[in-house]
Amino acid sequence: MTPRMTLMGIKLLISCACIAFSAGAAVAPQQPQAQQLPLTDLDRFTTVIEHIKNYYVKDVDDSTLFENAIRGMLAGLDPHSAYLDKEEFAELKASTSGKFGGLGIEVTTEDGYIKVISPIDGTPAAKAGMQPGDLIIKIDDTPVKDLSLGDAVDRMRGKPGTDIFLTVLRKNENKPLKLKLTRETINVQSVHSKMLEDGYAYVRISQFQTDTGSDVAKEIKKLTSDPKVKLKGLVLDLRNNPGGVLDASVETASVFLDKDKLPYDKVVVFTKGRIAGSQVKEKATGKDMIKGAPMVVIVNSGSASAAEIVAGAFQDYKRAIILGTETFGKASVQTVLPLKDQRGLKLTTALYYTPSGRSIQARGIVPDIIVDNVSIPQPKANTSEDLLIHEADLQGHIETKASTDTATPAQTASADDKALMFTDYQLYQALNTLKAQQVWGVK
Repeated sequence: MTPRMTLMGIKLLISCACIAFSAGAAVAPQQPQAQQLPLTDLDRFTTVIEHIKNYYVKDVDDSTLFENAIRGMLAGLDPHSAYLDKEEFAELKASTSGKFGGLGIEVTTEDGYIKVISPIDGTPAAKAGMQPGDLIIKIDDTPVKDLSLGDAVDRMRGKPGTDIFLTVLRKNENKPLKLKLTRETINVQSVHSKMLEDGYAYVRISQFQTDTGSDVAKEIKKLTSDPKVKLKGLVLDLRNNPGGVLDASVETASVFLDKDKLPYDKVVVFTKGRIAGSQVKEKATGKDMIKGAPMVVIVNSGSASAAEIVAGAFQDYKRAIILGTETFGKASVQTVLPLKDQRGLKLTTALYYTPSGRSIQARGIVPDIIVDNVSIPQPKANTSEDLLIHEADLQGHIETKASTDTATPAQTASADDKALMFTDYQLYQALNTLKAQQVWGVK
């Protein structure tokens, strides 16, 4: 049985690992022939173990030595390969359902520190104000420099209800920030939707779980259930989405793609690896549920992995305008391999590519429209605008009947739309982009 592949950095359970894999004892697809181990290296390895057992200041049992050796082997490969002990493997399986314990943050390593890829909506990390790109330099009072990712994860784990302090370096901040987080048992609902205003829908995906594709389809049905409401456009928000299950990203993309009208052999994503079984093409499977209505996808530096697959496919197929800032750039595929004794191995086995063959590994998706999420200050009362005089202010001005035919989008903008400019500038611009497409009849 072939293990299912996923697209995520190592997740703290503190974070959400969202790894999916086959039931039973999975084996690697079409395993290559076993290679002979070099005797010289094996002799060195056993000699090191012997020296530790004989001369180390404390007694260390064999099981601990071998577990540490395995962790070291995986940690030396790349930031996303990892050995999973019983507890980690069990948490990993549980997290595919969206329920897990911890802080709700995905991390990787950079220059000896722990770098935040993305906090997950509604989790302790998000509530504490952690941001993509934060560098964690201390966990409580312990410096992180040169700690392994596994060691850092272990220190951040803990019982729900307990507190932890993370000291972070943040771009454009003059000094480190010390953030207090309270661990929780986290239930993540990955899909949220609403109508922004008449005819314009909004769908937010915080991460890709096993059921995310079907959940998105349900939300689209709900949004379009009223026959009186004509869908004019949809914003898909993938900001701070750290990725997740590969199948879920393909199923989500298929909700908005018409498989019978696609070039590139209908491919949503394909992978290349060293062994034959890692050459996989995942194709779109359905019809576009919103029937070609204009789309804007919002991304940022916290959009990674499976989120980048969806954005990359839409960009290649010109199905949506990608708006925001450059994405994280994780295009490696991890395969989960169960081991004996309820342990597991998460191993990078391939790189993925967009339908046109682009690799975004360490590059990211570059949006079609670059929009930083700037903060626009609310206008104060009694501004200079209040002092300006218009024709309608003049005594005895001539009244005319208002014409609805010549009203501009700016004149008809709702109060909520105007407020959006101050609360979420990127979403505000995404909505404006959809409206511009409506005005010019562009799809």
